[in-house]
Amino acid sequence: MRTNAVAALAVALGLLLTACQDAKARKENEQLKTQLLELRKDLGEMGNRVDEATTARDRLLKENIALKDENKRLKSRHPGTKNPSSKRRRSQPRQRRA
Repeated sequence: MRTNAVAALAVALGLLLTACQDAKARKENEQLKTQLLELRKDLGEMGNRVDEATTARDRLLKENIALKDENKRLKSRHPGTKNPSSKRRRSQPRQRRA
């Protein structure tokens, strides 16, 4: 009888321990599900930010090309000419008066 009681107690403790572990596993599972949802939400937001950055980059590239074309057009209108007075002149030795 005593062995039966000890065996029954061991089985009961085993079931309680298993139930406790199951409760911990369920709680951990719920926490992981919550974290997964948060990560998916963050991933979606980051994807949106990447799309916005890509759109902005493309717009800036087009603007850059237009500005380069305008710069070329303006440079071809006014060819650069140097001012003759900006040239360096060598000083000539002074002649002595006798």
